[in-house]
Amino acid sequence: MNGMSVIAGALDDLDASALSLLPEAAVIVDTVADRVVHANPAAGRLLGASAMEGSRFSAFVEADLAEFIVFLDEVAYRGDAWTRKVALRRQAGSAIEVEIRGRQLQPGAGLVLLLLLDLEELRRHERATEAEQLQREGLMGWRRAQEFFSELELQNQLILNAAGEGIYGVNTKGQATFVNRAAQEMLGWEPEDLLGKPIHNLIHHHHADGSAYHAHDCPIYRSFRFEQVNRVEDELFWRKDGKPIQVEYVSTPIYNQKVLAGAVVIFRDVTERKLSERKLQDALVEVAELRDRLEQENAYLQEAITNERAHHDVVGRSPAIRQMLARIELVSPTDAPVFITGEAGAGKALVASAIHKDSSRKRRPLIQFRCGAINRRSIEAELFGHAGGSDGTPGGNSGALELAHGGTLFLENVCELPFDLQGDLLRALQDRKFKRIGDAHYRTLNVRVIASSAKDVDQEVAAGRFREDLLLFLSVFPIHCTPLRERPQDIPDLADHILTLACERLNRRKPVITGRTMNALLAYHWPGNVRELRNVIERAAIVSTGSKLIVEIGGERAAGDTGRTVRTETEMQQQVRANLVAALRETHGRVSGKEGAAALLGMKPTTVYSRMAKLRIEDREWSAR
Repeated sequence: MNGMSVIAGALDDLDASALSLLPEAAVIVDTVADRVVHANPAAGRLLGASAMEGSRFSAFVEADLAEFIVFLDEVAYRGDAWTRKVALRRQAGSAIEVEIRGRQLQPGAGLVLLLLLDLEELRRHERATEAEQLQREGLMGWRRAQEFFSELELQNQLILNAAGEGIYGVNTKGQATFVNRAAQEMLGWEPEDLLGKPIHNLIHHHHADGSAYHAHDCPIYRSFRFEQVNRVEDELFWRKDGKPIQVEYVSTPIYNQKVLAGAVVIFRDVTERKLSERKLQDALVEVAELRDRLEQENAYLQEAITNERAHHDVVGRSPAIRQMLARIELVSPTDAPVFITGEAGAGKALVASAIHKDSSRKRRPLIQFRCGAINRRSIEAELFGHAGGSDGTPGGNSGALELAHGGTLFLENVCELPFDLQGDLLRALQDRKFKRIGDAHYRTLNVRVIASSAKDVDQEVAAGRFREDLLLFLSVFPIHCTPLRERPQDIPDLADHILTLACERLNRRKPVITGRTMNALLAYHWPGNVRELRNVIERAAIVSTGSKLIVEIGGERAAGDTGRTVRTETEMQQQVRANLVAALRETHGRVSGKEGAAALLGMKPTTVYSRMAKLRIEDREWSAR
């Protein structure tokens, strides 16, 4: 009200021109006559009236005239007052919000000085003032942060540079404020490259996969945005030369007089440590794979070794056997592929075992793969194996090729291998590498291959069932197993050898093979070759409870010095048991299916299982080597 006091004093001196000194709109009103006595130019501009003196002031307050009269009464009573309840109307008719400040000039004369303040203009002034204040405070805060970091750097530069970890600070805008020597050396940046610049865009801009790393996702930025400590153990910082280093870091918000000033980041280069950890992990995975491979190898060997290989030596003295032994001795030290031919049961697996045992690979396993003994859908997995998890974790199963790595692979009845797999097998053997099913990478292969066939291979090639190029690869060194009927002079030695092994396994006293029994063995044509002879002798070892061996050949009984035709119940049960054991041995323990023991015996699988339980037949009896 200082301006109003000046005007009041001036009017007392009859100096009405003092109104023009005020920047605000000012009007002197005679309230008794409702007449504008004086009005300054600002009032004319506000109310849009070119000449107000002598006009009725009530014309500007028609809408709120009653409220204006109450306001004038307050001025008359108190001497001065103000109100925002009275809205004025310009001469053009538009309304305007104002604050009216009134003061009585001459008590009793009805003269009142009115100052009219445009409220919209006041609001604009307030907003401008607030903006200016915020800008001034922000600038001062930034300067305080700069001063804080500068002081921090000056006070602690020696300590920071002596630290082995990289240390740098950022303000609330993400700009680097200091960088210690260790950080410079690890990142390759000079201080002038980083200070005052958004450091995230320089050292933390991308992930390892090349995708962009946005600042709003960065844990360092969250430290001063949300005032939280963040610890990260596996991220990348990018060097000036574009190469990444693996780091672990701690980002901590820092304050200046309780005002958030930014964050400090302490990091270390863990690239070498992570590399060592990966190497260790890879080594552990390799050890796990080797362990699994050895376990599968042992399990495979328990299944794959046939009864023929139980006889640890090739027995016989015939010219055919001596010639075959000479060829085995000749080829064993080499890695040349061997192709063994001969009738079923002639001892092809035994020859393969003898070659392996005399080779330089004898410390590694001989893996036998029966090319026609498993389901067509699973034969590829059994041969090549299948991969584990899709994320590269260890698992899956090793196939015969992988199990035979470093050793010998025996492909039994190779002509029965499906034609579409013969090319894959040939390619793996020639290239010395293969892939598991579902795997993306190749595995090296180092095997010695021995194959066998009971079929006429040339006929199979001519019929288009066997690849000629695979035959050429496998038959570098052929060996033929002569049928037993063509070398009867070997029967006595074989029979005695098989009987000795059977009695040792059964823990029984070895019976005598009489001349009559031997003559029967020599007279028989042995269509099943050595395998049939073995079954006959082992069955006879079970049923012969006396001192002499009793054998049955081709459904006829041959014995020592007895012509007995009647069997006791015990002998009948022993024969039934021996026959069931022989069937299980023939089918390698398989009961169900077309090639199972049940089909061979003409019985139901449930009956075979029931009889096995009743006769207490154990696995070791039919799987014994």
